[in-house]
Amino acid sequence: MATEIQTADVRALLEAERTELTEQLVELGYSDGGAGLNYDSNFADSSQVTAERGEAEALANTLKETLVEVEHALEKLGGADFGKCEKCSKEIPAARLEAMPASRFCIECAAAAR
Repeated sequence: MATEIQTADVRALLEAERTELTEQLVELGYSDGGAGLNYDSNFADSSQVTAERGEAEALANTLKETLVEVEHALEKLGGADFGKCEKCSKEIPAARLEAMPASRFCIECAAAAR
């Protein structure tokens, strides 16, 4: 559980992941102001550009969702709820937290949700 692994190590992993996600969003041209992806207005509106735009938006949405999970984990990190499954309240094993520090659910509850 969280007491078995160092909180500072988990915080460092989460902060590194947050930085990486933010950098990936910037590389995609995502505007943090909530306007979404920025595109060159001189781009021809061909089907290829539309398809690429759709792929970039799907990737940006996935990155934003992951970023929300990381932010949520960072908020919980200092409290007693970190390292507990949000569904069954059981302790999340240390190995899972080390592999996925933003985990909200234990393996059983995560598997049941699929």
